[in-house]
Amino acid sequence: MTDAATGAARSHEAHVADMFGPQAAAYVASAVHARGADLEALSAVVAELRPGRLLDLGCGGGHVSFAASPFAGEVVAYDLSADMLGAVAVEAEQRGLANVVTRQGVAERLPFADASFDFVATRYSAHHWRNVPAAMGEARRVLKAEGRAMVMDVIAPDWPVADSFLQAIEMLRDPSHGRDYREAEWVEHAEGAGFRVMRTARRRLRLEFRPWVERIRTSDLHAAAIRSLIRGASRDVAEHFEIEADGSFTLDTLTLELEAA
Repeated sequence: MTDAATGAARSHEAHVADMFGPQAAAYVASAVHARGADLEALSAVVAELRPGRLLDLGCGGGHVSFAASPFAGEVVAYDLSADMLGAVAVEAEQRGLANVVTRQGVAERLPFADASFDFVATRYSAHHWRNVPAAMGEARRVLKAEGRAMVMDVIAPDWPVADSFLQAIEMLRDPSHGRDYREAEWVEHAEGAGFRVMRTARRRLRLEFRPWVERIRTSDLHAAAIRSLIRGASRDVAEHFEIEADGSFTLDTLTLELEAA
């Protein structure tokens, strides 16, 4: 991608920030992001462990931070987008969550000391990271030896046609999309970074087509292309994603509960 004003090539990180920054308020308000069984599971774990310091890695609209705040000493909402962090800070203040602080940066280079967090959580962020193994290695570095972590993200089906379909509509909707990984790939990333997988949970997430594309300001051209792919999907793909008449669909998510190995 290039900058429209100068023609200069932009980095992947700049592209992600450009895509999400103008829509920060929409992500804070998004019902899809603000609730879910995975967020409830996170709250339950954090409520049990009561970590002194928690890192919300790739915080987006801040929903992990808001859910964890009542049960943690300090919550650091960390994201690439300054606009997103500004929206999170405003929302945290409005909710009276004084223990939520914000820091800006990339997932692959965390500006925190070794073993400086008791808990690391990331939700719906990793599919935008440039280098997931590196970011997971950083998450492990900043986690204490007895620390815990949770990863929550959309995952790809194990069969190639459905995988390709998902990556294609994700890229058309949001050109900064990286990849939705398969469950086996996530286990490999976690274990390679020095985590032990305690348990995993798969869930299904229904997405209404119109809010899904409007939230990220998908162009009319790309939205039409997505609809074309949806209309042309095979019966097996349509059944897997539970494609509906208006283009709404359902996909798979994965939660990994991790501990330092």
